[in-house]
Amino acid sequence: MQKEVRLRWLFLANLLNNAGAAFMWPLTTVYMHNYLKQSLTFSGIILFLMSLAMIAGNFIGGRLFDHWRPYYTALLGGGISTAILTTLIFWHSLWPYAIGLIIVGFGDGISMTVVNAYAATVTTRSNRYVFNMLYLALNVGVVIGTLLVGYLLELGINVVFMVATVCYLGLMTITLSTFNVTPTVRTEKAAPQKRDVTPKNHRQLIWMICLMIFTIYLSYALWESILSVHMTNLGIPFRRYSEVWTINGLLIIVSQPIVALFNERFKIGTQIGLGITLFALSFLGLVFARQYVDFIIIMVVLTIGEVIGLPIAPAWVDDMAADDQRGKYQGRYNMALSLGRAVGPLFGGMMVAQFSYSLLFITVTILMLGSLALVLWRARREHLLNG
Repeated sequence: MQKEVRLRWLFLANLLNNAGAAFMWPLTTVYMHNYLKQSLTFSGIILFLMSLAMIAGNFIGGRLFDHWRPYYTALLGGGISTAILTTLIFWHSLWPYAIGLIIVGFGDGISMTVVNAYAATVTTRSNRYVFNMLYLALNVGVVIGTLLVGYLLELGINVVFMVATVCYLGLMTITLSTFNVTPTVRTEKAAPQKRDVTPKNHRQLIWMICLMIFTIYLSYALWESILSVHMTNLGIPFRRYSEVWTINGLLIIVSQPIVALFNERFKIGTQIGLGITLFALSFLGLVFARQYVDFIIIMVVLTIGEVIGLPIAPAWVDDMAADDQRGKYQGRYNMALSLGRAVGPLFGGMMVAQFSYSLLFITVTILMLGSLALVLWRARREHLLNG
């Protein structure tokens, strides 16, 4: 039997999964507030619960990948999301919609962790290349979903769910036809629970990386939620907000030669340090942004930092994890990512309500740079800048 899923199928699966998921984030705030007449706080709570469910899915997905059957785990995650979204085409009043989103979050959490864990078993390419391609797929998927939802919602909410369901049906088709492999790092029989042989200093650095990823995606979630309100408050049409994501996606695609150059010439820790610094500093620009062109420039800086620093972060985790613990640590990485996305909209809403947008953007910049400094200090001390 084939030992690994080919990278092109992992790429396409990740793209379709994230395209389908990306319909939900900007849609929830707009649909609940403007169509279902709910408060922004209520929509923030639903997004928070959806992300908590995704975290549970990340954890369970990693455990099942390591200790059960990866193929069935992949089918479970994709099957849950597909079934619920199909139901939402027909029943999308307040409570079916809210509860359905939370369940979809759980299914997506399983799927995203399983794809990362499968990627960790690919041996035909370096893990830096593999995870960079997965990150490219993730972001192109997010761009497609975020851009399309601004136009599809005008045709009706059921159209949005139909297109999202098509994305998940594509994911299920790929899973059924290509994911039934036997990863090389797995043991055949379930012996007594094995001790985690990942070195202690590696485990500690992985937790610090997870903290950094939490602050990054807490901040990034502001672009998916609070920024749409901020831009429309400045008189910028919602459609323009969606178009900013097109710029993000195009830059991610055309910047791949630059990413390849960085992968060849820089240590993984150094590359992450440079990228995350640029990413974090872009949020300071939001303090002064007032015109549409300001947001375009900021998105360009953010995207450059993003493509340099973020795609290889899971590869760094993979380098430090023991072979039979890869699913576990990819699960923790994705849990940190999902938790950041969960807290971001609520944290942003509370900061804006109590203080201001400017203080919010300054605060998240400090959080990101502080956690990055902690990671780089520890990695340098433990001689782990290159994994």
